[in-house]
Amino acid sequence: MEDHTATRITARPAPALRRYVGSYVGFDLRGFPAGVHCGPPGRVLTAVISLSDPLEVAAGVDDGSPVTRFDSVASGLMCRSVAIHHDGRQQGVRVSLTPLGARAVYGMPAAALAHQLIPLEELLGGLGVELVDRLRAATTWAARFAALDELLLRAVGRGGGDRVPREGPEVAEAWRRLVAARGRAQVGALAAELGWSRRYLTERFRGEVGLSPKTFARVLRFEHAHALATVHAPLPWAEVANVSGYADQAHLVRDWREFTGRSPTAWRRSEVLLGTG
Repeated sequence: MEDHTATRITARPAPALRRYVGSYVGFDLRGFPAGVHCGPPGRVLTAVISLSDPLEVAAGVDDGSPVTRFDSVASGLMCRSVAIHHDGRQQGVRVSLTPLGARAVYGMPAAALAHQLIPLEELLGGLGVELVDRLRAATTWAARFAALDELLLRAVGRGGGDRVPREGPEVAEAWRRLVAARGRAQVGALAAELGWSRRYLTERFRGEVGLSPKTFARVLRFEHAHALATVHAPLPWAEVANVSGYADQAHLVRDWREFTGRSPTAWRRSEVLLGTG
């Protein structure tokens, strides 16, 4: 592999945004072999703003999904990885929104965005266009993160915050408990603790978040396994399966194929940006 550099800067949003926005990540990756990066599903809605060439993204990996070019792209919760085609370099900013924050920032429930890739300007209008321009004009990560704070606070103040109908407290509590347990909570027991039937919890949760609680729990277990597999000294696959709550390695392999389109071994072999974020 030729010489490469990978810069990754993480920042917390302004305090007034932290109910809705989990983090900002600035990245500058150069000198990698060209390829296709799997953007895995996880607990957050993601928005990515390119600071250089448009992003080339498909809604599935190795499945014939069409590739679309975006200056900025937002996604809802997904049940499979998106394919990010690259020429060995990427520069941009990634914003992570909680599903329960979608109403505040975008003015709609996360369920309206599930399984979709949408230009950010379609969701934020002129603010989305201004955001891309401001981030590209800025010359430091601190300035970019400050611009994100300013513009996302304007988005919340314009149409979100307390003026947007909020999700039911039971849905919010179910989401928090599933995240805290990394997907290892029993949905039936969780529904009983909330005073709902499993069916009613599933309907309400899917209507707000876009995935059923059972599917969201599977995504959370996969997210944990993916994190364990992307460290610089990754665990053996059997141990990854055990630590992240799978019954055995075969169950991990099944979910890995479903969520990435590849076996764990093939994914690791093809992922040239592995461990860079």
